[in-house]
Amino acid sequence: MLGTQFVKGSPVWLDLGSPDTGASAAFYGAVLGWEFHSAGPEAGGYGFFRQDGLTVAALGPLTEEGASSAWTVYFGTPDADATQRATEAAGGAVRAPASDVMDAGRMAALTDPAGARFAIWQPGTTRGLERTSATNTLVWVELHTADPEATLGFYRDLFGWRWAELGGGGMTYRVLSTAEGDQQDASFGGATELQGPAEPAQWIPYFAVADADAFVDSVRGNGGSVLMPAADVPDVGRIAALTDPFGAPFAVLKPAPRG
Repeated sequence: MLGTQFVKGSPVWLDLGSPDTGASAAFYGAVLGWEFHSAGPEAGGYGFFRQDGLTVAALGPLTEEGASSAWTVYFGTPDADATQRATEAAGGAVRAPASDVMDAGRMAALTDPAGARFAIWQPGTTRGLERTSATNTLVWVELHTADPEATLGFYRDLFGWRWAELGGGGMTYRVLSTAEGDQQDASFGGATELQGPAEPAQWIPYFAVADADAFVDSVRGNGGSVLMPAADVPDVGRIAALTDPFGAPFAVLKPAPRG
């Protein structure tokens, strides 16, 4: 699962682009208990979701023309400019070129060759999120793509990722790990085929929750939608797929007890 000892290729940051940041902050405050704190007048409406004073995600207005509300996963890199160049050379696209975020770090917004959007972060004074894998925080990220093997080859070349295949139910799930450390301990996410013909290639964040069923009810009660009701996944836990009131997809996981 995710930690905050960030290495190359690990998820280090997560932010939400919203057409109404006030309403989005209220929604996630209601369902996850997060508090929103503005980054200041110079930040253009961007700010941080916090839990017990620790940053667990971020929120800002939509800045790309035609963009839909969505969560963006940032992966760590020691050199944002080099990773941007490698992305372009491998058939990906640059939505926002590498630039400095004051002294916090350097970032670029990219798209993989299959169309899934992501971003990269070269740390400065900010290394990344301050809490993960606790209740009501980011615990997993998942790539939905038409051809996982081909797309993961792109990310392997970019970040050195490894993966292990898990079969069952007529599908293959790939558990992703960073290049460093024990492969199981370094796992941070997964990759799977698209869930239907209408689904775009995308990264989905998972938040750990204490009760997946109660969380689904809370999302419904606060204006969100349910894509997949809570269901058990053997040896993993109970999961549900949802969207917030503006259509940004995410998922939740009540982890199975560890033996």
